[in-house]
Amino acid sequence: MTSKNVTYRQEIKQSDIAAIKEIVSSSGFFSAAEIEIAIELAQDKLDCGHDSSYRFLFAQKEGAVAGYTCWGFIPATIGSIDLYWIAVHKDSRGSGLGKQLLAETEKLIRQAGGRQIYAETSSRGQYLPTRRFYEVCGYQQGAFLQDFYAPGDGKIIFVKTIK
Repeated sequence: MTSKNVTYRQEIKQSDIAAIKEIVSSSGFFSAAEIEIAIELAQDKLDCGHDSSYRFLFAQKEGAVAGYTCWGFIPATIGSIDLYWIAVHKDSRGSGLGKQLLAETEKLIRQAGGRQIYAETSSRGQYLPTRRFYEVCGYQQGAFLQDFYAPGDGKIIFVKTIK
């Protein structure tokens, strides 16, 4: 799929490990442990292939990965999806790529039978742009878990019903 000079692909490649690390690190938001988790999910998909519960969508500009999403069905639910990661390299932020990437991901989720998407983020001030992003993309706050990540750092769960 292509859209506005962006090519999308779902297949993961070994080279995506380094791209994911660079994209997630470029934000300046994530801890070393969180970056490792992003890499672990990708490695699981590489190692397990179709048996992995993680699904990916990569956005490429001029052949380089500029952003990606990772999502999967939540076990024991009917059509509920966890959006584990949506990240765009800092050099592509503000270009609309994140919105395009999320819209393409939502199409894939809909085609796969997903009906509700859940995305979580921190309540810390630095994540205000992330929360606004979800709201602009049609997500609503579904839950707030105070002090979830650490004292003073709550977990906000956004939800969107897709049809």
